[in-house]
Amino acid sequence: MIELETPPPGQPPASPASFEHRRLRDGTFWQTVPRYAGVDEATFLDHVWQGRNSVKTPEELFATIEGLVDETFIADAREGFELAPMAVRVSPYLIAAIDWSQPYNDPIRRQFIPLRSTARSDHPRLTFDSLHEQQDSPVPGLIHRYADKVLFLPTQTCPVYCRFCTRSYVIGPDTESVDKLALGKTPDAWGPVFDYIAAHPEIEDVVISGGDTYQLAPKNITLIGNALLAIPHVRRMRFATKGLAVMPMKILTDPAWVDALVGVVDRGRAIGKEVVVHTHFNHPNEITAITARAMAVLFERGVYVRNQTVLMRGVNDDAATMLLLVKRLEYVNIHPYYVYVHDLVSGVEDLRTSVQTALDIEKTVRGATAGYNTPTFVCDAPGGGGKRDVHSFEWYDRETGVSVWTAPSVKPGKYFLYFDPLNALEPRMQARWAVPELQDRMIADALAHAGGTVAALA
Repeated sequence: MIELETPPPGQPPASPASFEHRRLRDGTFWQTVPRYAGVDEATFLDHVWQGRNSVKTPEELFATIEGLVDETFIADAREGFELAPMAVRVSPYLIAAIDWSQPYNDPIRRQFIPLRSTARSDHPRLTFDSLHEQQDSPVPGLIHRYADKVLFLPTQTCPVYCRFCTRSYVIGPDTESVDKLALGKTPDAWGPVFDYIAAHPEIEDVVISGGDTYQLAPKNITLIGNALLAIPHVRRMRFATKGLAVMPMKILTDPAWVDALVGVVDRGRAIGKEVVVHTHFNHPNEITAITARAMAVLFERGVYVRNQTVLMRGVNDDAATMLLLVKRLEYVNIHPYYVYVHDLVSGVEDLRTSVQTALDIEKTVRGATAGYNTPTFVCDAPGGGGKRDVHSFEWYDRETGVSVWTAPSVKPGKYFLYFDPLNALEPRMQARWAVPELQDRMIADALAHAGGTVAALA
């Protein structure tokens, strides 16, 4: 037996910053907003009050933040809303979470309140419904892209409307810049969806989204859950909601909705089928003590929750912020699942980042916590290629910002293109993108390097 003369060195003492993810905002923080100064905790935690007092027009928002910002900001936001593809709907919880002493830089404000001063022109190759969801829709309200998985969209409404919504072409009311498409959004219209799923035995996984399942009545959570559980080949079900990030108090004060959800989870578990919740946090400031209380309810009742984050400039596009988000999510028992490179969505070019940004941040996040709590960074390939690991591109030209992807199990033989935002490129490259002929040449060159041709584009 070999004896060591000195014990091996251990890890150095953890710095105070190592525990930042445990410091959740608590107390009556909403009372710093004059409109909510007299609102007690019981009222603020009432999900009905939150819904009724969510701002639904720009003018309602401006009245709510009066005295917190100057007229320059108000004018900037007013012009920003005129350009936005999404209608405004922001909960009091979110409004109270914004740092109004620096509204231009606040990461939550950036996601929900557009400004004219930061607007950027869309990429010239951006298309309406860039993920081609409608092309993969066999019946209204259903998207069937992956062989064994479908996306069911039973509602077009959300508790809040995010500026960057991939489905801005269909979610929420019409705006000055976008007339929305219609989905089958009533129980009477869901029959063809259930019939389609039942007729395709290869489908084992169903994502219920929209819109947002927070907006479904408890009876409809039960209806949808039971209908899908009754289909023998459906093995997994995910209820998608941003609600935990924008109105967590619903879990605390809407027992009927929680009971309906838990009922589906429990029935699924009893017959060997998985039913979980997918949610959507983008910044650590969105996670408060109220979130922790809501998650304690779901955790105690056996509801597993995963998170999907969108990578956004000025929100979470630095490694420190992303790592804090990941650690804070796992601290409240939310599993970090995906981080998406921002989709090509109209009107939010100021929020997009490059693929390289995702590659760089992933390096820091990986290894900082347990592997099962490390999210996968993905690019949802425009044109319907689906989610591709951010490292798996066939070719990536950092100068032109063109990346080329394939999806052999989704659409074999096809090539898909993602384009970095122009303002992430050198000025000379931005100038090249202003010329259509040069655009075609840059795309053809990228495809050639990847081993494809323009004819093989999805």
